[in-house]
Amino acid sequence: MENICVFGLGYIGLPTAAMFAHHGANVTGVDVNQHAVDTINQGRIHIVEPGLEAIVKKAVDNGKLKASLKPVHSDAYLIAVPTPFKGDDHTPDLSYIQSVSKALAPLLEKGDVVILESTSPVGATEQMVEWLADARSDLTFPKYDEPDTEADIFIAYCPERVLPGKVVEELIVNDRVIGGMTKQSTLKAKEVYRRFVTGELLETNSRTAEMAKLTENAFRDVNIAFANELSMISDKLNINVWELIELANHHPRVNILQPGAGVGGHCIAVDPWFIVNKNPDEARIIRSAREINDYKPEWVIEKINTEVAKLKSEGIEKPTVALLGLAFKPNIDDLRESPAVNIAKKMLTNASATVLLVEPNIDKLPKGLESGKLATLKEATDKADIVAILVAHDEFKKESLPNDIKVIDAVGII
Repeated sequence: MENICVFGLGYIGLPTAAMFAHHGANVTGVDVNQHAVDTINQGRIHIVEPGLEAIVKKAVDNGKLKASLKPVHSDAYLIAVPTPFKGDDHTPDLSYIQSVSKALAPLLEKGDVVILESTSPVGATEQMVEWLADARSDLTFPKYDEPDTEADIFIAYCPERVLPGKVVEELIVNDRVIGGMTKQSTLKAKEVYRRFVTGELLETNSRTAEMAKLTENAFRDVNIAFANELSMISDKLNINVWELIELANHHPRVNILQPGAGVGGHCIAVDPWFIVNKNPDEARIIRSAREINDYKPEWVIEKINTEVAKLKSEGIEKPTVALLGLAFKPNIDDLRESPAVNIAKKMLTNASATVLLVEPNIDKLPKGLESGKLATLKEATDKADIVAILVAHDEFKKESLPNDIKVIDAVGII
């Protein structure tokens, strides 16, 4: 397992590739983004992740890590590409995995290991095997229902379970669930990760590993939905939800999470729908949690617009609204599936208000927010009539807001 090829150089693929290279493997990282490839080959990174750039630079300088638009033959292949939705019905889109399978198939040789890391619906690993087998009829591939059968290629599913902002540390210390299509595939995949993982490598099959990843994120989603629902109930009853949760959490067996402006990110906001999509009649709690968390940004928008209407009725023709935070969680630059971004997009269509956007972790606004203005925190608070705190960035916790500004605090900073 000296030569490793990693498909997808994003928030998971790049740290994973860098970690293998840092621990002595020869790693080729593959991505369709020319900018990302060029940046990495210069020893720099195109994402924000503490501690990662130094590791990438050292690995590139040592010749252990290189980025490319095309894969090369390796002993092991790891796939960390996106699995978004096809449309509004939350049907999983496996086209990125299919494209990787097409590019990978011609390179495969007997004894190679293929590991899918992308968060995927149950059965995705088996679907990937079908695509590979269709392209390479000269090789034998493992079958899920024949776990003891030998095959030419070893295939497993091993999801990431890291926290953005702590990826470098957690890639090493966190336990990993490794689900092989066969028992031998599981053992081969364990060999790959043992190069740098100090956490426990937990053995199972591919379907159970896929479901484990979805279950972990659905569990968190359901618990966040409970907190978000409490926040909306408390608002209606004129109760401080933050005090309420703090008091309830003094019970020795109660641990309510914190409400927010919604739920974002590439995992929790997406993965539970994969369960619902395959099990629509059974996944009732999971569906309800998703619907609550998807509605929360709309609720925040309603609160903002209510304050805009009040100020207009008091004679302010076009109130200025400052939205603090665009990332999906505090102190990172990741905007994927961010509820704050969705709130910003809809507020920018409100002709009754001037909207200022504050996100200290980015330099320019992403696609969909080009019509907005990226402001500094001081500029926004100086000009704003209404401030909506959407993300609990550290910078916002240190800011004292003027007493005459109406504040909508979706994350409990104040």
